[in-house]
Amino acid sequence: MNNTFAMGFARTALITALAFSLSTQAYAADALRVAADPVPHAEILQFVQKLDPSLNLKVIEIPNGVNSNELLAHGDVDANYFQHAPYLHSQEQALGQKFAIVATVHVEPLGIYSHKHKTFAEVPEKGTVAVPNNVTNLSRALYLLQDQGLITLKAGFTDPAKHQATPKDIAGNPKQLRVLEIESPQIPRSLDDVDLAVINGNYALEAGLNPAKDALGLEKAAGNPYANILVTTPALENDQRIKQLVKDLQSPQVAKFIAEKYAGSVIPVAAVDSKS
Repeated sequence: MNNTFAMGFARTALITALAFSLSTQAYAADALRVAADPVPHAEILQFVQKLDPSLNLKVIEIPNGVNSNELLAHGDVDANYFQHAPYLHSQEQALGQKFAIVATVHVEPLGIYSHKHKTFAEVPEKGTVAVPNNVTNLSRALYLLQDQGLITLKAGFTDPAKHQATPKDIAGNPKQLRVLEIESPQIPRSLDDVDLAVINGNYALEAGLNPAKDALGLEKAAGNPYANILVTTPALENDQRIKQLVKDLQSPQVAKFIAEKYAGSVIPVAAVDSKS
């Protein structure tokens, strides 16, 4: 059995086992099941549970390797909260499934980190840069590297919301940096082995990094097309439980909780909008 097949088989088995567990648990008839990454999404939903006990909310923390969109498509959960819209749209194409975005909640700025260097000037020629290997976050990482002056993309690659970039679209690379594509959850573990690592905000937080303080370069929050969203199915879009959760997630109390708990590492959309 080759490694690729083994990884695919293990991932399928994990998804199947989790789906079976979800389907066999005895939920109350009106419980709203929401799949979420542990940090910060599940933490935010746990705050909502305290804020609004009238909402019967079941928060399901999803382990790495399980696709929450597949769970939603198969009816194993009622909503998920872990992704941004560009990633969701790529998933809709991959799964042949239409989803519904019902709330835009927060921004987790993508950051560039290093255990070896304190500034970009210290990065040597032919240094290594770990980036996410999924299409949308790979493009996002390349735009961030361009914003920090480490690479230049081909003419026309100025809007990450419209044009997805790949390493083939790098036009200028003064330090001849080598781009290594790695699964997003694994990138924090590579910090000791690479010169730079571009890490999603949630995985940085899970690894004990503070994006607002530890990142050598950080995405801007204003105008960021990668805000994290609450997603459900078209059939549940107008469900009263979904509407109640949307109202809670977009409340001033949740915005204050996010701003205070994550201190700039996770930014509520309300705060971004107020500054734009």
